[in-house]
Amino acid sequence: MKLAFLYAGQGSQHPGMGQDLYDAYPAFRTAFDAATLDFDLHSVCFQGPADVLNQTRYTQPCMVAFAAGVTAVLAARGLTPDYTAGLSLGEYSALQAAGALDAAEAIQLAAFRGQAMANAAAGVTSGMTAVLGLARAPLLECCCRAAGHGVVQICNYNCPGQLVIGGEKAAVDAAAALALAAGAKRCLPLNVSGPFHTSLMRPAGEALAARFAHTTFAPLRCPVLFNCLGREMGPGDSIPLLLERQVQSSVYMEDTLRRLAELGVDTAIEVGPGRALTGFLKKTVGSAITCYPVETAAELENALAALTPAQSPKGACPHAKR
Repeated sequence: MKLAFLYAGQGSQHPGMGQDLYDAYPAFRTAFDAATLDFDLHSVCFQGPADVLNQTRYTQPCMVAFAAGVTAVLAARGLTPDYTAGLSLGEYSALQAAGALDAAEAIQLAAFRGQAMANAAAGVTSGMTAVLGLARAPLLECCCRAAGHGVVQICNYNCPGQLVIGGEKAAVDAAAALALAAGAKRCLPLNVSGPFHTSLMRPAGEALAARFAHTTFAPLRCPVLFNCLGREMGPGDSIPLLLERQVQSSVYMEDTLRRLAELGVDTAIEVGPGRALTGFLKKTVGSAITCYPVETAAELENALAALTPAQSPKGACPHAKR
């Protein structure tokens, strides 16, 4: 078995996520509680309300704390990845799972990133729209034709037939209309708070670069596949520069998933709320990679039972309250 850990991105969060895991597993609690933040992580993550949790500055550290907790339980039960990757924000969790950051550092960096992205989006009338059923080249042409209305770019290459455009709202709306005329099946506006993974996030990239000047990334224990590359880093790449670039450029998730299949990965665990990456995998590589989504204690135990059948159970019962 060649195993990849995949980490969900912003957008799948909901109040209550991780509460059952926190109650059940000491390892989850230790990782989740690792960082000191300027807000009550437990209250926002477990209780909400949704309109608070959905604010970027809160969403990002909550998601990374959740992921760090699950990663810690998997490690305690003997599961470590051969490769890691994450969707946007999930890349920080992928780096943490690969050993570049500890849980506290990853959560604190996510909090900083979320605030930097919120600052960059302030005052920008922006939008993001999922475009279904149109190939890359014609959608790029639509974005070029709509550029007279402002900034619009393809910000996510999720899987075949599912792309996301983002930027200034007038330009995004114009590009979406052109995409429908070019044969797109549907264009679905997304409920997001900024033009993420576009050039409008350049101030966030600059803020991250300044923060990374004082951040130490440990050597990777396994390869990480990076969003802005769609593959592992090369000899001329560095983690700080890739993360600075990531926040303001396209996420090549489809390319990443194809690369995992090329590398011989046959099994994956999706860590985080929702099952978006499991869906992207099926649409991209079919049955080549079996994916186990893990959001709840029950799903975590299901993955552990399937992937560590010879091990005696360690840790807590998923329904134990401690």
